[in-house]
Amino acid sequence: MSSNASPLPLDSVIPRPTVVRPGRGSFVLDGDTTLAGDSAACDWFRRHVGAAVGLPLRESEHADITFLIAPEEIDAPEGYRLDITEHEIRIRAHDEDGAHYAAQTLRQLLGADAWRAAPTRRGPWRLPCGEIEDRPRFSWRGCHLDLARHFMPKREVLRFVELLAAHKLNVLHLHLTDDQGWRIEVPGLPRLTEVGAWRKDSQLGAGPEAGRTERPHGGYYTGADLAEIVSYAAEHRITVVPEIDVPGHCQAAIASYPELGNEPHRQLDVWTGWGISEHVLNVEESTVEFFCRVFDHVLSVFPSPVICVGGDEVPTDEWERSPRCVRRSRQLGLSEPAKLHGWFLRRIIEHLHASGRRAIGWDEMLDSGESLPAGSIVASWRDEQGGVRAARAGYDTVMCPEQRVYLDHRQAAGSEEPVPVGFVNTLEDVYAYDPVPAESPSALSRRVLGAQAQVWTEHLDSPSRVDYAAFPRLCAFAEVAWSSTAVRDFSDFRTRLTTEHLARLTAFGVQFRPLQGPLPWQRRPGVPGKPR
Repeated sequence: MSSNASPLPLDSVIPRPTVVRPGRGSFVLDGDTTLAGDSAACDWFRRHVGAAVGLPLRESEHADITFLIAPEEIDAPEGYRLDITEHEIRIRAHDEDGAHYAAQTLRQLLGADAWRAAPTRRGPWRLPCGEIEDRPRFSWRGCHLDLARHFMPKREVLRFVELLAAHKLNVLHLHLTDDQGWRIEVPGLPRLTEVGAWRKDSQLGAGPEAGRTERPHGGYYTGADLAEIVSYAAEHRITVVPEIDVPGHCQAAIASYPELGNEPHRQLDVWTGWGISEHVLNVEESTVEFFCRVFDHVLSVFPSPVICVGGDEVPTDEWERSPRCVRRSRQLGLSEPAKLHGWFLRRIIEHLHASGRRAIGWDEMLDSGESLPAGSIVASWRDEQGGVRAARAGYDTVMCPEQRVYLDHRQAAGSEEPVPVGFVNTLEDVYAYDPVPAESPSALSRRVLGAQAQVWTEHLDSPSRVDYAAFPRLCAFAEVAWSSTAVRDFSDFRTRLTTEHLARLTAFGVQFRPLQGPLPWQRRPGVPGKPR
């Protein structure tokens, strides 16, 4: 093991801080360096970074590195100030979130080897002198991870949490249920996981030439698994927002309990294809009660103030064909069965709000035939106009348009991209996105809570495929969500990415897409896509 080289530049951090003032000299981190403070970030830095650099970072009353929660000095929520001299490091943060982000910044400045799980070289370790003042642009800096289409082992979800935190993202939206799989254990409803968590095989690729894997797939998370994920995420200052999608995208639930469907005497299988299943929930009071029971369990596992109800892509054909649903819509005073979509969502949202939580759902909620309960949040995915409509109607919104921040979409127009689906969405395209639409007045922009990148997994059937789709584009998105527009510059970002940050990802073990294109083993020759 060799010793440390020169310290990294103070401005090599991703996402880019608000203010960077480089100084002269460096602080030396070695076996005598001590640590103290009134923040949980102190313990996080000792456990995670200390393990990587192989130093004890002992606690001391007169410490070399000090974390201090000081809202009277740092007025921006989640903000921090980092001062590095040759003799000491002082971190002042508005809150625990800000202190953690300061610790993440220090880890980046220690270099790629500080991202490893165990030491690979001897110190001393050097940090550049100077000052950083930093705060986020948006309060919601999210990443959506689809676990329903392809199950991801718990250890990989925990790893994904670490990667989000390293980029100062603070929301992990877990898509736990869909037509192709049910991933959350619910006490008293065992068939949801005995049946709904497994499918016979999977569609391979997209478009008319798609094939089959001819291999069963499945898995689910116990309550203890999810509690562990939530706890681990909280240590990394991340809120886990669970999604139970209703009243569409429910074929796995209907396969488990046929009485939830509109043809209760027909036994469906968990769907093995991609797209939108025609099978939706019926609207009997018993079905509403069933899902209130499911959501009550979700509330007991996830302390998140926001819970996702889905609400997207709900075909109404079954309701319109079903005499029972037609009668039900008339009993409820609705003008047509299609409006059962909004009625069902309102019942679930009101249940969540009565429990002290806020509901978020996809922007089809605005078209569902019902006004949304006050406090609802709209995730604008079909384009940016959903968010503009939501803001004008008085709802908060999270911007996540598929044309800009869907990371499962192809990264180049060439034939070498594995399973090329969706729009071409390059690293530069992601970086150029602004979550506040240029045409929206400032009054509307205050309704934009932030932005969220989306990782759908129909064609991402392994953690390495998720890595390939997400990184390094998620690094660019992190800067969109965190950094002020005044300090953002793609050329500068690309320099920081290529000279320092890709080495950090490599050390962590991320199988990202190289900027010049996929490596031979990252391609999927013969697996068809569906470009747009």
